[in-house]
Parts: sequence; C-alpha cells; structure tokens
Amino acid sequence: MKLGRSTRKSRATLYFLTVSLLTGTASQALAGESGNISPGDTSFLLFSSALVLLMTPGLAIFYAGMVRAKNVLSSIMHSLISMGIVPIIWVVFGYSLAFGTDHGGIIGGLNHLFFHGVGGAPSPDYASTVPHVSFALFQMMFAIITPALISGAIAERMKFSAYTLFITLWLVLVYIPLAHWVWGKGGWIGRMGALDFAGGTVVHISSGISALAAALCLGRRKGFPRESMPPHNLPLTILGAGILWFGWFGFNGGSALESSGLAAVAFTNTHVSAASGAFGWAFYEWVKRKKPTALGTASGAVAGLVAITPAAGFVTPAASILFGFLAGIVCYWGIHLKFRFGFDDSLDVVGIHGLGGTLGAILTGLFATTAINPAGANGLFYGNGKLLLIQAGSVIATLIYAFSISFGLLKLIDATVGLRVDLESEVTGLDLTQHGETGYNL
Repeated sequence: MKLGRSTRKSRATLYFLTVSLLTGTASQALAGESGNISPGDTSFLLFSSALVLLMTPGLAIFYAGMVRAKNVLSSIMHSLISMGIVPIIWVVFGYSLAFGTDHGGIIGGLNHLFFHGVGGAPSPDYASTVPHVSFALFQMMFAIITPALISGAIAERMKFSAYTLFITLWLVLVYIPLAHWVWGKGGWIGRMGALDFAGGTVVHISSGISALAAALCLGRRKGFPRESMPPHNLPLTILGAGILWFGWFGFNGGSALESSGLAAVAFTNTHVSAASGAFGWAFYEWVKRKKPTALGTASGAVAGLVAITPAAGFVTPAASILFGFLAGIVCYWGIHLKFRFGFDDSLDVVGIHGLGGTLGAILTGLFATTAINPAGANGLFYGNGKLLLIQAGSVIATLIYAFSISFGLLKLIDATVGLRVDLESEVTGLDLTQHGETGYNL
C-alpha cells in the first residue's frame, strides 16, 4: 500500500526526532568530563547508588518473609518488577519531569528527555562536583524503591497486572511531581523552605499514605483479622532488614552528593537512629507484652531509618537517638491502628513508613541546626519556630496529594482491569495463580 506524501513526511520527521534524541543523548553521555569533577565525590555517589539499588531486593526479602508461604514469590515480584519498569520511565521522561527546567514550581520540563544533556559534565543546578549522569542515576534508585514500598499494604490479594499498572501511573502522577516540588530547582515546597534531606516526604510519607489508599480500595484479606496470618519465614525478614539497614547508608549518606563531613554526619545519624529504633521498639514491646520479638526489633530498626531520613543531614547524632527511639514506640503503636479502624495494611507500610516519615519530618522542624548543615535552617529548638510550621505544611500537602491521586488511580484501575484476584486464587495463593510457580518445592 502506498503512503501519502504527508504520511511519509510525518514518519520521516518522527524518525529524525527519535534518532536525534538518542544520538544526542549518546554524544552527551560520552562527552568528556568538564568543570570541577571530583573523582572522590563521583566514586562515593556511584557506590551510594549501588547501595540504594540493593535496598529494593532487601525490601523484597523483608516483605517476602512476612507473607504466607503461598505468596512469597508474588511479594518478591512486586519489588522486582519495579526494578524493571522504573529505570525505563526515568531515562525516557521521568528524570526530566522531576529535575528538568521548572514550570511554575509544579513540574520540570522536557529538556532532559532520553537523558538528553545528562552526561559527564556536572549539573550546575544539583551537583557541581560529580557528572550529571551520576546524579540522575542516584535519583533513579530512589524512584525504584518508593512504589515498591506500597506493595506491603496490598500483599496476598492484588492482581499483578493491576499492581504493575498502578505503580507505573503512580510514579508519573505522584512520585515525579513530589520529587520536583521538594528537590527540583524551583519546586514550590523546596522554595517554601521545607527540609527533606533524603526522602521523608517524597519517599516515605507518599508511599505510606498511598498504601492506606490501596488497603482501603482493596479491602481486607479473607479471614483478616479473625484468622492468624503469621510470617512464614522470620529469618528471611530479618535478613531483609539487615540489607535495608546496610543500603540506607547510601540512601542518606549519599544524599550529601559529596564525600564530605556532611555525608559522614548523615551516615552516623542513620546508624544511630536505626539502633535506637530497634531498641525502642524492643523495649516498648517488652513492657507491653513481656516478650521482645525479633520481628519487632527488626521493624523498629526500619522505623528508625525511616524517621531519620528527612533529617539525616540537618541534625546532630545526639538528636538522632531521640528520632529512632520515638519512632520505635510511635510506629509500634501505629501498626495497631489497622485493627482499631478495620483496614488491612498487610505488612504495616502505613504504620512504619507513613507514620515514621511524618514523625521524622516534624522532628526535623524541631532539631534541625545550621551548625550541622549551613544550607539548611534552624528548627524550633534553635530559635526558628517557623521551620516547624513549614515542615507541617509540607507533610499535609504530601498527605493530601498522594492519597487523593492514589485513591483515584486505584478506583480507575478497579473499574477497568480490576484490582483484586478472585477468592479461589487468593485461597490457592498468588504464586501459583499469578505467576505459575511456587517459592518452595518441599
């Protein structure tokens, strides 16, 4: 069939633009380093990127141990598919919308499509001593793990097709705008003066409140809360918690974007808060139940890591002890909200990430000090009560935006492809019914 002249011309134009973008990006990526590239800072950021990526398999193992044996692979796949989807979106247009040229404080531009202009030279807007591409790569790893966090709330009952569609849309409509608002040059929350060193609002509050929306839309698992649904492999969960703890050093320390004293402080605060969170949860559980549990201690460590994330580069190591200890107690209390209010947050994403992230953001408004980071601000305890109000405002904005968009997306998906597996599939287990395989052949 012969094509019309206008059709051939439009296809030729499309081909030309695609090739130009791809070859242009390649030339940028292969361009020699320029500016004040620091080999030390670059090595540090690349290693931190690898640590953050490791957190997603760590999360998969952490979650997988807590589900029933018939759903272990299904739970792992929730994290694994995020590692497959997000990098493609990030390179094609995600990074550009998150960190490209600002448009009204709401979203970035299209100037970095296909990583165009993201090469070996530094980025004057974000990191002046490392290649631009290494900064974009580091941010990609954050984008990978954040939607995967939500999967803990929908474990054991959501269609894999619906989950895949949801995290794809959620990344574009929730994560990317929030990343621009908080971290993008010109983003309105960042301009307001809110502090979020490594993702308290962008990562944890957004995923935690979106997990609540998912739990409400999906409904409860068959038998919850009447039937006991204990973790099938606690050693697996504890191993996952250890990998998360290890990877979090890149998550928070790497957010300094340089191998410096600030990175060392963030690294230290991360470890101290995790330790204090583990102790706080175990201590409170010991008092309440007379027996501290391994699952609780591991959960407390994660709670401490979540709480210190927004503050890691703004507070003192002494303050990080309080961050972790309070997170251990508050998140212990928070995970029991599902029993009080009747929603089924399978693996406690709301109680740990949502509540822990909120606690950390508010405490940042109290304990932040420019003695640690001159680029930050003083909090209430250092004479600046305004920061506490700003932090509270950023938390409220994130909660409202992420919940409303997530709830709308879930309802839309439910009306089209459907959210939940049928009852027979849920009873059989999602490993077999969704993936045609089993985690254990005993």
